[in-house]
This record gives sequence, C-alpha cells and structure tokens, in this order.
Amino acid sequence: MPESGLSSIMRRLVQAVMVLICAVAGYQISKIIPASWMPSASPWITTAFIVIFSAFVGFILAPLFWFALKKFGLLVEVKLQNTSFSDIIVSLIGLILGLLLAALISIPFFKIPGIGNYIAVLLYVVLGYLGLRFFSKRKNDLWNALTSLGGLRQRRQQKHISKNYSSEYGNNDVYTEIQGPMSSIPKVIDTSAIIDGRILDVASTGFLEGTIVLPRFVLTELQAVADSTDPLRRTRGRRGLTVVTELQKLKTLAIEIPETTLKDLGRDKVDEALVVLARRIGGKVITTDYNLNQIAQIEGVSVLNVNDLANSLKPMLLPGENVEIDVIRIGKEPHQGVGYLDDGTMLVVEDGYKYIGEHVKVTVTSMLQTSAGRMVFGRLRS
Repeated sequence: MPESGLSSIMRRLVQAVMVLICAVAGYQISKIIPASWMPSASPWITTAFIVIFSAFVGFILAPLFWFALKKFGLLVEVKLQNTSFSDIIVSLIGLILGLLLAALISIPFFKIPGIGNYIAVLLYVVLGYLGLRFFSKRKNDLWNALTSLGGLRQRRQQKHISKNYSSEYGNNDVYTEIQGPMSSIPKVIDTSAIIDGRILDVASTGFLEGTIVLPRFVLTELQAVADSTDPLRRTRGRRGLTVVTELQKLKTLAIEIPETTLKDLGRDKVDEALVVLARRIGGKVITTDYNLNQIAQIEGVSVLNVNDLANSLKPMLLPGENVEIDVIRIGKEPHQGVGYLDDGTMLVVEDGYKYIGEHVKVTVTSMLQTSAGRMVFGRLRS
C-alpha cells in the first residue's frame, strides 16, 4: 500500500532522527575509547570513523524502528477505538498530574549516588500509572465538577448579556438575574407558537420553565390577528391572547415583554428580528414556523420547535402491533385506505379502499418519519 504524504514525511523524519542520535552516540563513544585500541590513527580520524559508522548503523536500523513504531501505533489505535474521547482526556490529565508529582518527589533522590536515578525513573513509572488509573476510575466525578464550573460560568455570562441588553435598550426591569429554578436560558417565543396553543400544555406540565421573552412587536402582531375581520383569524388571535394570559399565571415561567422595536434590531420583518433578539441575549426561539426554524438554524440560533416535540412524543408503533381505526378516505394509491390514530398520526391501510366508513383492525407493517409528521403503514388483519 503506498504511503500517504504525511506518512512519508514522518518516515523520513524518523530516519533522520535515528541517524542523528546514532551519530551523537558514536561521538560520545569515540571519547571513551582508549587510544591504545587504534594507535596508528590520529584521534580525529578515529572520531570521524566511529561517527560515520554509527550514523550508518542508525540509517540501517531506521526502517526497523519505523516498522515497530507503526505496529505500536496500530495496536494503540485498536485498543482505543472503543474508548470515548472523554475517557482519553481524563486519563491523560491523570497521567500528566502523576508525572508532575513524580518530578517533585524525585528531586531529592537524584542526589543519592548510584541508585538515585533508578529510583527517580521508578517513581515516574509508578506515579504516572497510578495517576492514569485513578483519574480513569473517577472520571464521572471529574466531569461532574467540570460541568458545575461550566454552568457557573454560563450563568455569569448570561447575567452579563442581560445587563448589556438592558443598558442598550433602556429596559432595566427585563433581564435581571433570576434565582432558583427560573435561572435558565431565555426563550423568545413567536406568534405561531402562541396561536398554536400547545406551548401552554407543555409549560403547564413543567417541561418548560425559566424566562419566556415576548417582544412587544410580537404582541402587537398577535393583537392585529385578533382584530382581523376574518372570523377564523380573529378566533386564532384571541386564542393566542388567552394563551399569553395563561402563561403569565404559571409560577414556573417569567413572561418578560421588552419594549423592543423592529427598528431597534435593524430588521423589517418579525421573524428576522426574533432571530436577532435571540442571538443578542443568548437565548433560544420557540416556534412552529418552518421558515423561522430554518432562518434561526442558518443564523446559528437554537430552536425549540413545538411540532418536533409533538412528533417525538407520539407513541412508537412497532411492526406487528395491532390497532383499530376508522377508514375515512381513499389514499394516494387507489387501493389504499386512510385513517387516523387517536394522536392524529396518519395510518395508510393496504387494500383498505373497500372499507371506507368502517371500523377495522390493522396490523402495522412499517413507519415513515417525515418533516410533516409520522406516517404508519399497515394491512388488514385476516
């Protein structure tokens, strides 16, 4: 197998290092060889001969050393392929700390003549190994400690962001540091999620807590929907206002309404302004709008999509399970019938077109997850 560019460079580097090390070793050897061994040659000729010979030996041994190094690297790679990156990092930290401790302890032993160096080497090996083993066994405690420090730093950064936001927009009552369970990442909610109404059910069960940011321009847009002449839009808008009122009553939430305008955020559209606001305060966006979801992801802002949450909470049906549904219409293919489960999941029944309007028993055959939701396929039970 031909070598890659990096492998070829490393092989030549190892070869050069081996030649250099052997040449230096030959020079040191030439200094301790008695002159009586080569009386007819001058000292510099003797030194040059030994150095050249040693360098040649290094050149010969370099391929063997490189082969052994590759085998050792392959062995290490095989042993570590099932080891997580966190385990490796923790073990390396333990090894480094063990070696540092050995370096401190071994200083007095270097002064012992004869065996001092050997004792120091033994300390390096023993303490390095003990440090590696100890930290690998206590990795969970170490990661918990690091996570706690990271959470503290995140809260300090959030407090700093909140102060900057308040000073910039002159709203000193909006982003103060919230104590207890309320101290979490702020979540900016948009009109679609409010009108949808399911966010109220999620919050009521305790799965959503902390600060919910409802910008004034979103509330204005919601009020415009509620004042619409279209009866359907007017009903949806009024339901959204009711959802906001109910969210304000929940003790696990803090609804903040910053007096921020689209002009303040430098945007003309509500969706773009929501993304800018979420990025400035270090928050997330709650929405059911697909386009807003995409814009936020492009801008690097985290999104809490209520539709994704609803899809993920639907019960998982496995092939072979039996369900009962009402076939209500013909499917995409003429021979198919379509019904819906209690949670709204569409179930396509093979050869179900004959049973439209009837209650039938179906055996699940497969499932398909799409952006619009989950679709289940099945066949009639015989």
